[in-house]
Amino acid sequence: MCLAIPGKIVEIDPAQAHLGTVEVAGVRRKVDLGLIQEESPAAGDWVLIHVGFAMTKISERDALEQMRLLSMLGEAEQAMEEVRGYSLLDPAPPH
Repeated sequence: MCLAIPGKIVEIDPAQAHLGTVEVAGVRRKVDLGLIQEESPAAGDWVLIHVGFAMTKISERDALEQMRLLSMLGEAEQAMEEVRGYSLLDPAPPH
């Protein structure tokens, strides 16, 4: 199943404003913010992320509710696996 996962923007790359670091339950990954540039993303904003792309900004309340619902549905671990799998500009782990 493909999930949209809430995360908090913790940093925006000053050299490439379309890239940001987003934290989801303690896991930080780079995501593409290009789809929400018109919404003026900033550090501290909450976003819904899907396959490494921020899809829309949401409120903190909505983000926490989304994570609560994912947990209730038993999908929280799958959501975290998806976040761990993002590799946008992150080097591949050694084999």
